[in-house]
Amino acid sequence: MAIYLLSPLIKEHTEHLPMISFEIISDSLDLSRCDTLMFTSKQAVKSADILNPKWRDIPSLAIGSATAKMILSLGGQVIHQPSSFYGKSLSRDIIDKFKDKKILYIRPKVVSFDSKSFLSKAGIDIDEQMIYQTSCISYDISDKPPKESIIIFTSPSTIKCFMDNFGWDESYRSVVIGEATKAHLPPDAQISVAQKATIDSCIETALELSSFS
Repeated sequence: MAIYLLSPLIKEHTEHLPMISFEIISDSLDLSRCDTLMFTSKQAVKSADILNPKWRDIPSLAIGSATAKMILSLGGQVIHQPSSFYGKSLSRDIIDKFKDKKILYIRPKVVSFDSKSFLSKAGIDIDEQMIYQTSCISYDISDKPPKESIIIFTSPSTIKCFMDNFGWDESYRSVVIGEATKAHLPPDAQISVAQKATIDSCIETALELSSFS
């Protein structure tokens, strides 16, 4: 049974079928008004590093272990990471622990959770800057995974791009990186949620499904 990974990463035991491309949409990154940064994806960290390497001098809040690892690998500082992989979880932590900070949310053009509105209503001083956007990669229908494949979805965007390219097949089994991603699949889909919000955990879950099939 084939396992298809829709991330840009190439991983052992999976078929490589990336769904998303990334493009920087800002000419600069203004850090003058903030004392804390907020990242919800590793691509935001990579894009920030291209636009203004001085982001590394400012403490960062990070969602997910992959984002935190990217911040550290590029020389940044992680001062907090929520226990779950959701924008709402990080936003609640900010209200509890970082409400006195001047936060800059460095984000993609489209987000699954509006952290700025959520935090502004709680009186948190937060600015945001959109610095990159995602686009779907187009495929021919002949590239569609065969029936009974296991599909690994790592974000709501990968689901949208997959559906735009191929639609859905009721024989597919899906593995998702978290509940926020799960909510975007068809209600009748066969869905397993990875134990941890990482691609490696998704692959482990997919391999377990494959071994029982």
